[in-house]
Amino acid sequence: MPFHVRDPETDALVRELADKTKLGITEAVKLAATEALAAREKVRAEKLARMDAILAEFDARPRTGLKADKAFFDEMYDD
Repeated sequence: MPFHVRDPETDALVRELADKTKLGITEAVKLAATEALAAREKVRAEKLARMDAILAEFDARPRTGLKADKAFFDEMYDD
C-alpha cells in the first residue's frame, strides 16, 4: 500500500538516509521503521528487567506477619 509523505523535513530525512545507506527510498523507510521498533522493544525489555529486579528484591524481604493499623493510616491522611 503506498503512502505519501507531505512533511518536507521527513522527506529530506528519508532521502538523506537512503543516500547514506545506498538504499532506495522504500528500503530506507523500512530500515528506519525496523530500527525504531527494535529500539523501542529494547527500552521496554530493559524497563521490565529493572522492574523484575525490584520485585525480586521486594519478594526476598521476610514477611513480618503484622497487620496494618487502619485507624493509624486514617488518622495520618485525614480522610
